[in-house]
Amino acid sequence: MNKPEPIISVSGLRGIIGQSLTPTVASRYVAAYAAEIPPGRIVVTRDGRATGSMLADVVASTLCAVGRDVIYGDVAATPTTGRIVRQVAAVGGVQISASHNPLEYNGLKLFGDDGRVLSAAKGEPILQRYSASEASWATHDKIGARTLHEDTTSDHLQAVLAIVDVDRIRKQKFPVVLDANHGAGSVLGRMLLAELGCQATILGDTPDGNFAHLPEPTAVNLTSVGAKITADKAVIGFCQDPDADRLALIDETGHYVGEEFTLALCVEHILSQTKGPVVTNCSTSRMAQTIAEKHVVPFFRSRVGEANVADLMQEKSAVFGGEGNGGPIEPRVGYVRDSFVGMALLLDMMAERGQSLSDLVSALPQYAIHKTTVAVTAESIAPALTALEGHFPAAAASRLDGLRLDWDDKWLLIRASNTEPIVRLVAEANSAAEAEAVCSEAASVIQA
Repeated sequence: MNKPEPIISVSGLRGIIGQSLTPTVASRYVAAYAAEIPPGRIVVTRDGRATGSMLADVVASTLCAVGRDVIYGDVAATPTTGRIVRQVAAVGGVQISASHNPLEYNGLKLFGDDGRVLSAAKGEPILQRYSASEASWATHDKIGARTLHEDTTSDHLQAVLAIVDVDRIRKQKFPVVLDANHGAGSVLGRMLLAELGCQATILGDTPDGNFAHLPEPTAVNLTSVGAKITADKAVIGFCQDPDADRLALIDETGHYVGEEFTLALCVEHILSQTKGPVVTNCSTSRMAQTIAEKHVVPFFRSRVGEANVADLMQEKSAVFGGEGNGGPIEPRVGYVRDSFVGMALLLDMMAERGQSLSDLVSALPQYAIHKTTVAVTAESIAPALTALEGHFPAAAASRLDGLRLDWDDKWLLIRASNTEPIVRLVAEANSAAEAEAVCSEAASVIQA
């Protein structure tokens, strides 16, 4: 029987504890990472998962064993980790998190000295070294030391507060619900909402990984949170994933607004104050593009992946960007997806405009997204993409990331999975029926 392998990329890995992610795998991976980055200290943090403490010991011990000093921040959100790396002038960081995956998973995210998740260019040599199982262990007199970074929140908190009108928000005394779901988000989330004068109810505020519901912040998983919002007469519900780099929204009626609207609302608010380029990835709703066009600013698409968005944001000097999975990226805070940025900007928007969340959402351009998958062998992917391009000649085609087809009123993205023999289809149109129809037509071409 083959040993299960972790899901691995240039910027991190994740797997099932005791199966595809073991102490040996984690140690080998961070040893490869340490060998490929410049000399200096490395930050280590974790989200609230119960297995995080064990992995933190493995990661920190391995880094010390290869001669690196470790700055340990214990439980912290992923965007907070990026801030800590820059704050202490570390050469990198390791965040222990499996993001939205279920309880049995955990993982490692790698940061560079710029406080960003590693790009492909920086991550590829680490993957090669990991595959070769190469490690250089330090002698007894060169073993690294481990120190505790006690204040993980102040720097990140002040950076987020600096992008909004704090006094304007405080005057509203907004009643809000934050669903941290026993992840890392409550550590900074509670402080941020207190600083903004909110009457906050925190759900799952102990970061112990005992999720009250499945960790991905989707509509089906957040039914109980919606009921809590209406019961508490809250004006907004903030729902984080376990490492708090994604943010889904629930409005004052208990209706799940979702993650795509998080980025769109932030873009609208930022562009109403500051003009400049906007960047999203090629699978994000066209709401952001429509909003950018309304404000007459440049709009750019990157390949899927946080590091790709951040690369293009820096290249284009974007004032804002992110991914449609609820991941806003605010350059003034850091080039990392950040749920706390989203929380602060949305409260600021509500305070400035005097509107409810449902009213703000209804004012946005409205589109419908449909997602599905089609089984396909690896050797059939390239011919399938070519066939699709020929089948839809009226669409503008892009091979930036898989195949994206754009019409005036809809778009379709087809990307191969890195871990399964499937392609993922995402379509957006003016109605759910149209989006589903274009996916269905594309699927029939792929399977022909």
